[in-house]
Amino acid sequence: MRVALVHDWLTGMRGGEKCLEVFCQLYPDAPIYTLVHRPGTVSEQIERHRIVTSFLQRAPFGKSRYQRYLPLFPAAIERFDLRGYDLVLSSSHAVAKGVVVHPGTQHVCYCHTPMRYVWLAYEQYFGSGRYRFPASWLLPSVATWLRMWDRTTAAGVDRFIANSQNVASRIRRYYGREAQVVHPWVDTGAFTPDASVEREDFYLVISALVPYKRLDLAIEAAREMGRELVVIGSGVERKRLERLAGSSARFSGWLPSEQLLNVLRRTRALLFPGEEDFGIVPLEAMACGTPVVAYGVGGALETVVDGQTGVFFRQQTAKSLVRALRRLDALDLSPAAARRRAEQFSRERFRTRIAEEIASVMR
Repeated sequence: MRVALVHDWLTGMRGGEKCLEVFCQLYPDAPIYTLVHRPGTVSEQIERHRIVTSFLQRAPFGKSRYQRYLPLFPAAIERFDLRGYDLVLSSSHAVAKGVVVHPGTQHVCYCHTPMRYVWLAYEQYFGSGRYRFPASWLLPSVATWLRMWDRTTAAGVDRFIANSQNVASRIRRYYGREAQVVHPWVDTGAFTPDASVEREDFYLVISALVPYKRLDLAIEAAREMGRELVVIGSGVERKRLERLAGSSARFSGWLPSEQLLNVLRRTRALLFPGEEDFGIVPLEAMACGTPVVAYGVGGALETVVDGQTGVFFRQQTAKSLVRALRRLDALDLSPAAARRRAEQFSRERFRTRIAEEIASVMR
């Protein structure tokens, strides 16, 4: 069977790329079509595939500031020539599902979310005060056009697979389509507890530093609790968040795997203040026996068990997060319970379920 994989961009190893790794394992000879690729930023398993990039790869600053080319994303993804394939498997949180698929080819989309920038998080990315004229005047029209394009191209997908019930409901709302749910996997072999490591009195955030993650809430709540906050990650919000935090938080950028594991084992709790499509990071924390304090909406509801593997806060405010942190202090949560919960999201289960869905479509 001739298979093509499509992924939005290859610039780092996050949850979507972890799923792509399994697709690469299922189809080791399949090329990967993507808008932009920064060599060395994804795993060896992905890098071994033939990677085909769009014209954005050659645009000025295309590999480093590709987000600025958002209005060109649809044109870039539609230019890929996918003739001759039996199956196109797209991994999409932006535009990958918009590839043009020819008659005789089946298109299965593993959807991490409908395009976040123009649906759920438009205000956080492009809202009032973020851009000056003329961009501030043009962006609403561009966003409207992108929503129309996103909805229209959903008709080119033969089967949607959502990464959570949360995302399945968005697919139903924005595209008018039903989706099967296959939860992503967590690497429980790499993320493990260590009873010899003592917990320390600091909170942890592991996240891309972008607006919808609401890391400002974590900064304010940690300061109110009188505990240090360690922030692992990078992104466009870093300078603003560093100014907001002052000396109360430590920003480290992305860390190598061993250092990340060490911090996860030592922290008092992982804070997860944004509304996520699904969220792999809470599962990685729980695999280490670490409790999670999460905003109680979206994908977190499908991973964290309130009162057993962590606690929820119900309003997206610093005060609500502080109340949850105080509740956590009063609980005696079992690291073993957190570990057992994470083990329910195995790589093998994910691979088997994806293979079953694809076999069903191809039949």
